[in-house]
Amino acid sequence: MKFRAILNKDGGTLKSTDIDTFGDFIKETFEAAGNSIEIFPVSGDDLIDALQKAFDDDTIEGVIAGGGDGTVSAAGGMALEGQKPLGILPAGTMNLYARALGIPLDLEDAVRALAPGKLGSSDIGRVNGRPFLHQFSIGFHSRMVAERNSYSFTSKFGKIRASIIAALDTIRRPPSFPIDMDVDGRKIREKVSSLAVTNNPYGEGHLPYADDVTTGKLGIYYARPSTAASNAKMLADLTFGNLSNNPDIVQDSGTKVHISFPQKRKSAKAVIDGELVDLDPSVDIEILPGALKVILPQNEEEA
Repeated sequence: MKFRAILNKDGGTLKSTDIDTFGDFIKETFEAAGNSIEIFPVSGDDLIDALQKAFDDDTIEGVIAGGGDGTVSAAGGMALEGQKPLGILPAGTMNLYARALGIPLDLEDAVRALAPGKLGSSDIGRVNGRPFLHQFSIGFHSRMVAERNSYSFTSKFGKIRASIIAALDTIRRPPSFPIDMDVDGRKIREKVSSLAVTNNPYGEGHLPYADDVTTGKLGIYYARPSTAASNAKMLADLTFGNLSNNPDIVQDSGTKVHISFPQKRKSAKAVIDGELVDLDPSVDIEILPGALKVILPQNEEEA
């Protein structure tokens, strides 16, 4: 297969990587596996254009995207539209979708695992027409991201520190708002502090990502307003995959979700795959089973 790798040299761990040396390693590894690959390191400002050109190029059979959540999410939407396989080199902070696909988090190990070009498919979510790979969320998460983004940080560890500070503040001052939700025809009216709709339900015992991205189901998680102590436990249980043992987290699933916000503020925000966006007055979320073509990692037994 003929691949093109788009590397966001301004993002995540690639920012501190010798990008030329790493590019040579990618090329050598893919060629040793019988494939060819072009390497395009680009700045963050040029990323979207470079990705789009790769997916539009008829001579390219698969695109490898190296970067964080923003890079991967943008590439996922283009891969869905262009129907070309997407491979991910995880260079972000959490790399949750890469984890869901079983891609090694070490960049060189990820290259070795993807180089054989093993093709597969993944479900992908869509909210008001916008594709997402991980989740759509409102309330607790969007407030935390908004506060985190108000701090200055220049490194992965700086971002983690800002996230912790923002989480502690949000725990003390949680949001509270009513929602009207329809899940596959089931009507739900609640007052919540947090709501997330995910591309496949989360697994247990680890960070919040799906163990299987081919179930054809959205995961739905929400929490009602509670005390600071309960909010702290909820965040911890969500982070470490202890959802089933937390009575404050309501879990559901479905294929189509409609949500409206009777008391939405003009400034209200949502988070889509880590990006803070304006919250629409209502949202329609659906899952597209097996619609995304992906490059899956080859394990040692398959080599």
